[in-house]
Amino acid sequence: MTVTVARHAGFCFGVRRATEAVEAAIRRGGSKIYTLGRLIHNDTYCATLADAGVGEISAADVPAVCRRAEAGEAITVVIRAHGEVQSVLDTLAACAARAPSLTVLDCTCPFVEKVRRIARENAADGSRFYLLGTPDHPEVRGILSCAPGGIVFRDAAELAAILAEEPINPSASCFMASQTTQNAQEWKKSLKILKKLYTNARFFDTICNVTDERQEEAASLAARCDAMIVIGGRNSSNTAKLYEVCRDRCPRTYWIEGAADLSSLDLSDVRHVSITAGASTPFSVIQEVKQTMAEQNENFAELLETSLKTLNTGDVVTGVITSISQNEIHLDLGAKTTGVIVHDKLTDDPNAKLSELFKVGDEIKAKVIKVSDVDGIATLDKTRVDIDANWDRIVAASESGETLEGRITEAVKGGVIISLFGVRVFIPASLTGVPKDGDLSTLVGTTQKVKIIEIKSERKRAYGSIRAVQREERRAKEEAFWNEIEEGKQYDGEVKSLTSYGAFVDLGSGVDGMVHTSELSWRRIHQPSDVVKVGDKLHVYVKSFDRERGRISLGYKTEEMNPWYIFKQKYAVGDVATVKVVSLMPFGAFAEVVPGVDGLIHISQIADHKIGKPDDVLSVGQVVDVKIVSIDDEKHQIGLSIRALLENTQPAEEPAEKDAPAEDDGPVMYSTDNPDSYKSFTGDEE
Repeated sequence: MTVTVARHAGFCFGVRRATEAVEAAIRRGGSKIYTLGRLIHNDTYCATLADAGVGEISAADVPAVCRRAEAGEAITVVIRAHGEVQSVLDTLAACAARAPSLTVLDCTCPFVEKVRRIARENAADGSRFYLLGTPDHPEVRGILSCAPGGIVFRDAAELAAILAEEPINPSASCFMASQTTQNAQEWKKSLKILKKLYTNARFFDTICNVTDERQEEAASLAARCDAMIVIGGRNSSNTAKLYEVCRDRCPRTYWIEGAADLSSLDLSDVRHVSITAGASTPFSVIQEVKQTMAEQNENFAELLETSLKTLNTGDVVTGVITSISQNEIHLDLGAKTTGVIVHDKLTDDPNAKLSELFKVGDEIKAKVIKVSDVDGIATLDKTRVDIDANWDRIVAASESGETLEGRITEAVKGGVIISLFGVRVFIPASLTGVPKDGDLSTLVGTTQKVKIIEIKSERKRAYGSIRAVQREERRAKEEAFWNEIEEGKQYDGEVKSLTSYGAFVDLGSGVDGMVHTSELSWRRIHQPSDVVKVGDKLHVYVKSFDRERGRISLGYKTEEMNPWYIFKQKYAVGDVATVKVVSLMPFGAFAEVVPGVDGLIHISQIADHKIGKPDDVLSVGQVVDVKIVSIDDEKHQIGLSIRALLENTQPAEEPAEKDAPAEDDGPVMYSTDNPDSYKSFTGDEE
């Protein structure tokens, strides 16, 4: 039997931090130490603390402890890694401020504190709070105390049942977080459920990365072994999740609390056992379990020795490194025969230092090249086993659809070669993402992500695709874009193409929206190219969208771009403006005040004397100064006068000209929307 212990087994960062803090407090002495609840979910360790004089209290005992501290008794209260409800923390903090003899040792795990902060900040505006967790768990109770009214669910199925019973307002504000030790797969399922119902939901993945790594490693070990041992207390939430993960992959998964439970297990037919442990399991307990298993299988060495007597070339063996030199390593194979692996059979890198790649005590699996019973030496090759194992990883990735990452080593006829775990994988040119007839050598030396699209097991050949990854990433970006889009949201985009009816704008993430011709300008235009061209950057906003049809209607023109708005910001009645004559009519001249806004200089306002027709004084294109004499906001009409400026420059004593009109018609306005409306002002029917 071979026994493998997971690297991430045992105390996590938060638990180790709490236990070290309590042990340091014991060494310091000087006060009575209490833990608020059980420090960790391990009976053996908690019994050790009790033997050292550490007591255990509940929230109900806090008032009495505070009274003793206020009376002068030196007391230290330890807040465990799970945290505590906010009201109890507030009571202890207030007492510590009044009584110097009370010390509060807050060992709340930083990851747990992060969840509490997220709950507190996001619930402040009344947002609905969904929490993936175990309802009665102390960590969950503490989190909910920071966001009263939150809804706790154990898994995605329970969340779906809860949502089915309550009215849903898709635009309502809500957010979701997780207990730090929850299952990552349940989190992903729950996220999908909530996303479909709430358009404004916020998600905070608060599963501890150590928990995630522990579960992933345990799942990998469970999938490869004959039996799986999970060590941890029966009331440990993270151990329960660990057990579920392993049981799904290895039917012979056993949950034990310590070495004493091994006697009830029958492992006589098992060749490979893996061990993992929950976050509250001390390293000493893990070692005791491993040692007990070794003692129960004390005849293993003898059996291995017997098997080595019939060892044949091509067999795969496992050994433990006993020594490392510059050119080779020696392995203990559990019998009289010593395994030897030279440098080039350990790694493909001729410059690698073996002492940096391996250490004494490491287990190595290698293939037998030669056995010498006379010398007691078995010559082994690790690279052959690695290639076989890595080929299995390639095959597994092909079946699961996993994305792999490797380095492009060379460009060959029809494509490129990528190295994945030392295995050469061919990528056809059409699947590299390089344009047709493009230079494939530009990929050489780069790191790329690929999907395995075809396996030829008989020849151990694999084919990959970079485009498949790019397509998947593009779809993910598009999905994220559609999940976040809303009417009125603004984007900075780039004009990608023009049609007769509008301009298509790339909003990023591979999604285009269309600005209709009527939205490009306040002025009437004949075609989009009158205003924009391909490549222009536009700041647009969403007017409407249809996710099912993949259509987005964009707005571009704003009130600030409205020519009339610009005019009103710049001029008022009585101001003098420099204008450009744009057309001449029998009744007067039209002049551009600002681009897109014209005013009318009535024939009676062109000169300080009577004229026959406007072109006696003015010409198209001429620039003149005028006075703004009237503005009609409702009809967007502007009355202009040159005469008003001329009269202001005449000496006061100068008599009126004899040929001045007997009756002053005053300023006349016109409508910019309908130039023919001058008839309504002049009464001129011609």
